[in-house]
Amino acid sequence: MPPIRSVVLLLLLALLAQRVNAAPVLPDSVRRAPLDSLLQAQCPGYTVVRVATVLFVGNEKTKERILRAELDFREGDTITARELSQRLEINRRRIFNLQLFHSVAVQTVCRDGAITVLFGVQERWYTFPIPIFSLADRNFRSWLDRPDRWQRVDYGVHLVRRNFRGRNEQITGNLQLGFNRKYELFYEAPGYGRRRRIGFGAGASYYRSHALDYATIRDRLANFRDDEGFPIERQYVTAGMRWRRTVQHLSAFDISYHHERISDSIQQRNSAYFLGRTRREYFDLSLTTTLNQRNTFAYPLTGQYLQLALIQRLFLTPGSSPITTARARYAHYTDLGRQFYYNFGIQGQLRFSRRVAYADNRAFGYDALVRGYDAYVIDGRHYALFQQGVSYQLFDAARIRLNHIENPKINTIPLVLYANLFTDAGYVGAPTPWPNNRLPNQLLASAGVGLHLVTYYDRVLTIEYTRNARGQGGFFFRSEFPI
Repeated sequence: MPPIRSVVLLLLLALLAQRVNAAPVLPDSVRRAPLDSLLQAQCPGYTVVRVATVLFVGNEKTKERILRAELDFREGDTITARELSQRLEINRRRIFNLQLFHSVAVQTVCRDGAITVLFGVQERWYTFPIPIFSLADRNFRSWLDRPDRWQRVDYGVHLVRRNFRGRNEQITGNLQLGFNRKYELFYEAPGYGRRRRIGFGAGASYYRSHALDYATIRDRLANFRDDEGFPIERQYVTAGMRWRRTVQHLSAFDISYHHERISDSIQQRNSAYFLGRTRREYFDLSLTTTLNQRNTFAYPLTGQYLQLALIQRLFLTPGSSPITTARARYAHYTDLGRQFYYNFGIQGQLRFSRRVAYADNRAFGYDALVRGYDAYVIDGRHYALFQQGVSYQLFDAARIRLNHIENPKINTIPLVLYANLFTDAGYVGAPTPWPNNRLPNQLLASAGVGLHLVTYYDRVLTIEYTRNARGQGGFFFRSEFPI
């Protein structure tokens, strides 16, 4: 490398390091570098430039090939000068959305129509031993309604090792004691090989509990508790293949074996829980494809998201009918300008089977929810849910520096606060709803206001006040972006 160019690169590396240290952590506050003017000053008259070198700075643990697999260009490729800035920003966001780094910055240097592209990253902390102290119910409101609420808690440790071996692999383990016992170990590798296209996932889980919600009565769960025994026991193993084009496009095929048991007491209270049996075994075959084109995965402000899933359940227990489930979800995010953002989401499920056990007849109140109906569950085979909201950024504190902590992985705290106004509407189709359950087969709707705090390591904390179509209102706490 010529001496002059070496000096230029060294200066550029120093500049990039400063940009990484000073860059805000949150994607909506990350601004595009002024690459167009820089390119014109360094390589005037060039309408097409050639990528000579791609360099990465700051990836002490992360293997460089993991980052290169996200790029849509290589050394030797040509890029028009007009689209260079946009292309680099798209690739910067791809690397950022690996969720391995606090911040990602990009810079270029041009000489005689050949550019050197430098990506600077600030790595996160990758090992998280998190103490478990959780409520043994669906949500806070459901737990608060229990008279024995303080006996319905779980404790233990949840361990996550992200970016294992520097290859974006993840190992997750759970050791949970208390009211619910859970022992789990999972491994996820999004991609192997030079281009990181084919991946693998596997895991095992064992769970048992002293209590089980065995029926839905008046749209609320009826609970049975056994202080001596375990009314429910579940265990499963799973393995599957991944096809990964980029961090934005992932498909997965999984096969899992499940063995489940309920006590005689549950069988006597609800014979339809497992369709007249106390044990059952089955295989689940699932195919899922996800297209995630959001600007950031934690709290998206622009872009779109699409996920399609098809699950086939095949029972080994005689007399049980196969179950076919199709799910779809789409969300769109729009920048309205002046710190206002609009988003909407649509999701739905279709489930087909000759007979469905109570344990498989779930719709709203679990993964899907019409906000404001947190105290209820709505059983059924099919559902549709529409959500929309308008957010306004109240403030962006960028990064708050903790002066007494030297480690850059944990010594800054990002804080961005949004005000949010939202409405939800949903419908559950249940061919034969249980008696006294009024919410299936009718339109559910709600509206509310909330505050969303985006902070450390992609955490989103929300507090919302919601009123539903039944005239009921209340405050609700959540720990993820609602749409």
